[in-house]
Formats: sequence, structure tokens, C-alpha cells
Amino acid sequence: MIVNYTETGWEIILQRAHGNLAAQIAAHWKKQERPQRWTETLLAIGEHDDAQTELEQHDLITENGGPVNFKMKTFELARCRQMIDFSLSKSRYIALLTSMHINFLHIKEAQTNPEAKAFLAEQETLRTEWRKALNITLEEAEKTYALLEWADAFSLLVCQRQYQPEQRSVEIGSGPHQQAHQLIQLNEKTLTVKPWPFEEEEFMVQYDLRLLSQLSFVDNEAFKQGLLAAEVQENVWVIRKEKA
Repeated sequence: MIVNYTETGWEIILQRAHGNLAAQIAAHWKKQERPQRWTETLLAIGEHDDAQTELEQHDLITENGGPVNFKMKTFELARCRQMIDFSLSKSRYIALLTSMHINFLHIKEAQTNPEAKAFLAEQETLRTEWRKALNITLEEAEKTYALLEWADAFSLLVCQRQYQPEQRSVEIGSGPHQQAHQLIQLNEKTLTVKPWPFEEEEFMVQYDLRLLSQLSFVDNEAFKQGLLAAEVQENVWVIRKEKA
């Protein structure tokens, strides 16, 4: 989960909500630049965190009783296997992109974690098999995954409130064409991207967030109950091409 501290307490965005936002963003990518397997690509983007189901987890709070932000997480073999199992039950193509994302997240950690290293090596072999079976080149797979990573980064910037004041820009990433994109907040509820990578000149996205006024919890179950009872708000953004 994505955790923001506010004046009134914790703002929580669940991992699946973040994935949903990433898919909404990617869905507006320029039509002529979309991968051939477009529907599956959007599913992979939207579901890349589907194994992160907070109400089924047991490591949701810190030693001080506050919620655990996603950045505090490290490699977990069972969860990574579950992510692959979920995606593989839909298609090898979705599993391919999911596997690439797991590799992206944990490749540095694998240098010092033997369990992560072994799992990533296993996944590399599977990705080679899946690409061959699907007749997808490594270059094609990397280009498509770059879109997933880009949409994921965009969603994280929004969910973490990392857009900058006074229309200062923050880099999203390079995307499938290795071209740096900048995110800029135009006003309280409007964002733009430069250069503009989308089909439409304006669209809306939204995601749910949960507000917790209680700052600490005695255990995971208490936090889960607080999360279930929390006020849910929908955060809506307009993403608009800025006129020259």
C-alpha cells in the first residue's frame, strides 16, 4: 500500500487501486504506438500488483504501529510466485510482462539475496520460453514492458503526491521510445505531460484512497479493521495537453 502522512492522519492507497490508475493512464496511449496485444497489455498494467492484497497480509504495520509503506517491502518469494501464478492463469503474455516487472523490482536485491537471485534466474528461463512460444522478440518485449514501467511510475507519482508546486516538472521516465517525459501540475486538479504521449488531448482518471485519523494500531487485525471502516474518497484528475 502507498502511505501518505497528512495533517489529519494517514492517507492510504491500496496497491490494486494504484494498478487500476496505471491502467487508466496507459489506456490513452497513442493508438499508432500501442502494442499488438493491447488488451492483454492493459490487463498486465492494471494487475501488476494484484498479489498485493492488503487484507490478506500479516505485515501491515511497523514496530511503532503505523502502516507499512510499499517502499519498506523487500523480496518475498511466496508473493512473487503468486503474482506469476495469477498472471499465468490469464496468459503467458501477461505473465511475461509481470515477470519482467518482478525482475525490475528485485534485480538489485538479488545481488545479496540468494533466494531472490535463484527466483529471478528461474524467471529469466521462463521468459525466454514464453517469448519463443509467443513469437515475441526480446526487443518487442522490452519496448512493451517500458510502457508498463512508465504507467506504473506515473501512477506512483500521482498517488504519492510527488507532482511539484508552481508548475515545476518532475520526470516520469523514458517510456517505450526512450524519450524523457515530464509531469507538471497545472492547477489543483489538472496535470499535463511533456512531450504529450496520449491519443486524446484531455481525459480523466480517478482512484480510491482511504483516510485514517488513528495514527497507530496495536496489531495487524486492528489496522485491517481500521482500514475497512475508513472513509473512502475518490481522487479525480484531469490530464490535459497544454496549449502551445
